[in-house]
Amino acid sequence: MHLFDQKFRKNNNILLDYVSTTIFFSDRNVDSNLIAWNRVVLLHGPPGTGKTSLCKGLAQKLSIRLSGRYAHSQFGEINSHSLFSKWFSESGKLVTKMFQKIQELIDDKDALVFVLIDESLTAAWSAAQAGTEPSDAIRVVKSVLTQLDQIKRHPDVVILTTSNITEKIDLAFVDRADIKQYIGPPSASAIFNIYLSCLEELMKRQIVYPRQQLLSLEELGTMNFMESDVTRLSLTLRNIAQRSVGLSGRALRKIPFLAHALYGKVLVFLHTFPEQKPEKSQVQNYIRIKDF
Repeated sequence: MHLFDQKFRKNNNILLDYVSTTIFFSDRNVDSNLIAWNRVVLLHGPPGTGKTSLCKGLAQKLSIRLSGRYAHSQFGEINSHSLFSKWFSESGKLVTKMFQKIQELIDDKDALVFVLIDESLTAAWSAAQAGTEPSDAIRVVKSVLTQLDQIKRHPDVVILTTSNITEKIDLAFVDRADIKQYIGPPSASAIFNIYLSCLEELMKRQIVYPRQQLLSLEELGTMNFMESDVTRLSLTLRNIAQRSVGLSGRALRKIPFLAHALYGKVLVFLHTFPEQKPEKSQVQNYIRIKDF
């Protein structure tokens, strides 16, 4: 099941083509002083929009696409929070140790190496430039950037970075990135697919039962979105998805859990004791579920 809408898949394909081109240019020994590329991708957008998940999915797809070129791939994630030790003298050692491990991955010439830098580092750098971070933190960030400049010279390395800062991203990261891609909140169609995947999982685990047939948007389209006994539930889900526009993907995937935690006992009560009348507060909760 596709969890991304057409626009999101298009962005994903652009990123796939970009990385494939960087490797192709490296294989042909193109002089990077004449034709510049840094092997750095920057994804930016609001929190919870799937930037990190997209980076991981991109690495997985590239590993498959380039399986004939590389025997295997390695994925390293720089957790920036772990670098900022309360003893700043230790932070420099942590940076060195971390990049030594990354270098060990790079030394394997049969491997394609992906390095993911989370948004906390880009945020820390921007805060440092604004003067709101201590000087020791600035040194740590600069140390990481220096190390990145070293490893990106290797032809089999791709650096993926994310940032929650959408309005003003520091030039230190912008200049290093070959592609800067904005990742916004999911569209109504993407939200529909997210909800659909959640419901399918809940029905599979018999948390939601009995199992109901839910149609995809493509299937609804072939029926001109006309309401019938077959399409009614799916059209209701489509309406809920349209009303959920603006929520992040992270928030959307929490909704099924929260719905069960807050209202699940009511649904279990009604299913187990259909002849008994629930309390007024339970009925109100049940109505809230139906009216969502």
